Amino acid sequence: MLNEVRLIGRLGKDPDYRATPQGVSVTTFTLATWEKRKKDGEIAEKTEWHNIVTWRGLADTCHQFLSKGKLVFVEGKIQTRKYLDKDGNNRYITEIIADKVRFLDRPDGKTPEGWTEPPADSPYAGDIPF
Repeated sequence: MLNEVRLIGRLGKDPDYRATPQGVSVTTFTLATWEKRKKDGEIAEKTEWHNIVTWRGLADTCHQFLSKGKLVFVEGKIQTRKYLDKDGNNRYITEIIADKVRFLDRPDGKTPEGWTEPPADSPYAGDIPF
């Protein structure tokens, strides 16, 4: 079976870094992805939030170089896990376990010269039939 996720988005806050009792590095962060659609002649934007988990060396790199607002590409798999909250109730959380994280922002933080957002009425902004 296939369980593969690829996302491009921006961090919603600075990453959280910790180590397991065995000393394994873990960095987690939230990633916002969005889509724009035309609805009733108006442009509507929908944001989706994803919980990203990185381990070991990738966790160390993400902790060191990522911060709120950074644009990244994430590749990994979806995992849902069960845990007990502070009141002893079962809770579930769906996370992306990242295998790859690529930093997409330019090092100087500037947008490349001549780059613009595609227009909202672009044929690539709507539904793609596949």
